[in-house]
Amino acid sequence: MRRMTKKKALTLVKELDAFPKVPESYVESTASGGTVSLIAFTFMAILTILEFFVYRNTWMKYEYEVDKDFTSKLRINVDITVAMRCQYIGADVLDLAETMIVSDGLKYEPVNFELSPQQRLWQMTLLHIQERLQVEHSLQDVIFKAAAKGASLGRTQSEDSSTSLRACRIHGHLYVNKVAGNFHITVGKSIPHPRGHAHLAALVSYDSYNFSHRIDHLSFGEVLPGIISPLDGTEKISADSNYMFQYFITIVPTKLNTYKVSAETHQYAVTERERAINHAAGSHGVSGIFMKYDISSLMVKVTEQHMPLWKFLVRLCGIIGGIFSTTGMLHGLVGFLVDIVCCRFQMGIYQPRNNAPVNVPEREPLIPTENYTH
Repeated sequence: MRRMTKKKALTLVKELDAFPKVPESYVESTASGGTVSLIAFTFMAILTILEFFVYRNTWMKYEYEVDKDFTSKLRINVDITVAMRCQYIGADVLDLAETMIVSDGLKYEPVNFELSPQQRLWQMTLLHIQERLQVEHSLQDVIFKAAAKGASLGRTQSEDSSTSLRACRIHGHLYVNKVAGNFHITVGKSIPHPRGHAHLAALVSYDSYNFSHRIDHLSFGEVLPGIISPLDGTEKISADSNYMFQYFITIVPTKLNTYKVSAETHQYAVTERERAINHAAGSHGVSGIFMKYDISSLMVKVTEQHMPLWKFLVRLCGIIGGIFSTTGMLHGLVGFLVDIVCCRFQMGIYQPRNNAPVNVPEREPLIPTENYTH
């Protein structure tokens, strides 16, 4: 009884077989079939390799949410060279609450304003990258992928004597409150004041004014080597000694998560303005470099994503199965058309060319001459 049940179950399973096997004696191999198979295998190999490169590639996903962090400090990273001696200028930050931020993290280093050929080449390359970023926004994804944690490369010190160094490099970092503020470099050292702050500008003559400057680096948040900020490489030359440069900066908090680095940094957009100070002509103000920044309430989350393995396998099966099915149908269609053409051609050979009667020779009746009886 059990054997009968097993046989019935086995018979039922065999009837459900969707892949019936054909005996090899019934299969005929042809040259055309082999050619089509070779072409199909070639296409499969090429598309599989291309799909593997797509699988290895990654892309950046952008998400937006409200920034709920109001208590943390904002780090400002500065590397600016001004064409004035260090004893004549001072840099500090004044935020929206009229709070003066101590700039103890900034260093004043006497340098030469002119760049060496290697430094000038690097600056021109940086400016070229900035131009391409304005046109091809997808390059920003490449820059995000290239970001890595670690200390940024410092600028090499000048080998000239200190007496010939007429410029000042202000570099370092400082922490400010996460509110709008004004980072500025102007004439005279800053001193605290009960109602704000002041600069000792009266001790510096107007002949010493020269706020031509070069921004080697300006960023906000954690320093990530490989990230290029919008003002990196900017150089401004003032035609007048009494000149004001203004940068209006909008900072966007950014969380960057890639396969190389995970950090909280900031992106920013900037608008530039510059003018000469001439009180007689109605152009009032203070000579210097002013960077007024404001912080956006939105935060951007940038995440590097990768195609999952199961999706790669599904796409690979689709490629192989699709090529098999398509080449099989094309091979059958071409064979069918060839058979039709060949049959018509063969039928045309055996058709009679005309309907003329066929001459058949007459035959004489056979009459026996011997043993003839009535």
